[in-house]
Amino acid sequence: MLGALAGGAALAAMPSVSRGPLFVPSGAGPTLATNPFTLGVASGDPLSDGIVLWTRLVVDPAAPAGGMPAEPVRVQWELAADERFRKKVSKGVVRAQPDDAHAVHVDVRGLDPAHDWFFRFRVGDHESPIGRTRTAPADGATAKQLVFAVASCQQYHRGYFTAHRHLAEEDLDAVLFVGDYMYESGFQSGGVRELEGPEPTDLDAYRARYATYKSDPNLQAAHAACPWVVTWDDHEVDNNYADSVSQDAGVLEADFLTRRAAAYRVWWEHQPVRLDRPTGPDFQIHRTVEFGRLAQVHVLDTRQYRTPQCEDVASDLGPRCEAAFGADATLLGDEQERWLERSLRKSDARWNVLAQQVLMAQSNFVPTTPEGIFALDSWDGYVEARKRLLGTTVNGVENLVTVTGDIHAAWVNDLKADYSDPASPVVGTELVGTSITSLFPVGNDLVYTAMADQPHLKYFEGQRRGYLRCTFEKSELRADHRFVSTTQAPDATIETGASFVVEAGRPGAEPA
Repeated sequence: MLGALAGGAALAAMPSVSRGPLFVPSGAGPTLATNPFTLGVASGDPLSDGIVLWTRLVVDPAAPAGGMPAEPVRVQWELAADERFRKKVSKGVVRAQPDDAHAVHVDVRGLDPAHDWFFRFRVGDHESPIGRTRTAPADGATAKQLVFAVASCQQYHRGYFTAHRHLAEEDLDAVLFVGDYMYESGFQSGGVRELEGPEPTDLDAYRARYATYKSDPNLQAAHAACPWVVTWDDHEVDNNYADSVSQDAGVLEADFLTRRAAAYRVWWEHQPVRLDRPTGPDFQIHRTVEFGRLAQVHVLDTRQYRTPQCEDVASDLGPRCEAAFGADATLLGDEQERWLERSLRKSDARWNVLAQQVLMAQSNFVPTTPEGIFALDSWDGYVEARKRLLGTTVNGVENLVTVTGDIHAAWVNDLKADYSDPASPVVGTELVGTSITSLFPVGNDLVYTAMADQPHLKYFEGQRRGYLRCTFEKSELRADHRFVSTTQAPDATIETGASFVVEAGRPGAEPA
């Protein structure tokens, strides 16, 4: 095992704060009298020889700037091959900068592939919780098995994050988090847990919202258990936004882009990603994460580059407008579409996984009406863009699987090149994980009735919360929908509610 090199700490903007009584000045920077690791630790974006380690120093999540001083703080980090740190592999020192909200990203390299590692941080006499992470299989190697969890949509006030406690107990190679890590909405009554404050629009408010979410012990446990591969959806900025267009009427594009820049920056500060710090409202996060030759994950961004959804729709559901069928309509944008096609063409992986946000398969909620009712914020609102993707971009790509979030329900769907043609071939499989806590807005019975006329929709469950577990092997993929007994109590149990299998070389899933 070789020694590793550390990447720099995170970079972001933060207003000055006065040093409070918790801090004792010293020549080497402030000495913290209170534990600064209240948001836990995390790792992410695994390579065969590397991993990103993350933490953010916060002594009081409810205080402005997390109660931290307006000066850099010296942070030590260690990585070992054992949980007791007797076999230390690498260590280093970084400075957590106030302009970064005292977030730290360390990019460790030179590690052995397909290996479990343990890491921790230290500030003065304070030591972080220990995190466990795992490097990807060696480039060109075919692992016997890979196990991913797919999670999304964790609305704080809707319930406890007990699903994450159970997720942390799985033996996972990675968590694929596909959006809505936090919700931007202001205070709402009637929830299990209260979330104070108005809707965030600037750096301070977004940072405070993330601090609340990341204070959750179950979420911290899931982050400390294995590496995460993270993308975003709309609620990390503003519900149903499209590129520079806010959901809220009358918001100027320039004002919304200022808000988007703050939200993107704070997302980066709080996620274990191998990405450079954003410096404005544009931030490329689409990327490929390789797990040897068994699986390659293509991480998509269906929010930043999309054209606006159908107009004059009071909710996400409605008949499709003319713009939904326009050739210029896009969810990915031209550059990302070209990147994805190149990435898929170059892939030599057995399984190609698209980690993306919104429902891809066609789903007509009321097929008995002439125009139908569709989720217009999903790929159903971008029909030609979906045809380009499933009819052209993925042409010839074997063992295509899309893992999806956003819709707060579990689904298993056939992906077809053209849903308007009954004879169109099945080109892949969509696996949709239910939400951690967020509620499905439509009744189950409506969907069950609609499915009778849509045989490409294989499975649906909208009333239960949890996550999806995907086990990849050379010959097959097994998908287990894992559901907690409740989100309204912190001691919920978990069970597998349904399982499906996709055989390699045969697109489409069948019950296990």
